[in-house]
Amino acid sequence: HVQLVESGGGSVQAGGSLRLSCAASGGIDSRSCMGWFRQNPGKEREAIAGMNLGSEESFYADSVKGRFIMSRDNAKNTVYLQMNSLKLEDTRMYYCAANRRCSLGERDWSRSSIWMYWGQGTQVTVS
Repeated sequence: HVQLVESGGGSVQAGGSLRLSCAASGGIDSRSCMGWFRQNPGKEREAIAGMNLGSEESFYADSVKGRFIMSRDNAKNTVYLQMNSLKLEDTRMYYCAANRRCSLGERDWSRSSIWMYWGQGTQVTVS
């Protein structure tokens, strides 16, 4: 049973930084992939980053490329999302997603339908 727990959200001024964490348990390993999504109430969930954990090959949405960096700590079974140069429009609920066995590609990583496991989300507010 995969469990994902996000943390690190909060309030920050525009131009500032935050680092989100997602701790995974229940069969997530180097054969897995993980990703970050964000969403406002009533809006579609937006993919912002994805990673094949074994190779660390990463994918980013154009809206965050150059500002956000996804990384992982195998020892802690945790992925991070370092968010820099935050903008007002980055205010969203941020979700971590995972699949146990997967290999992400450029064409599919951003489709929310391929992700099986989701965390509860952590709120990021930029003002």
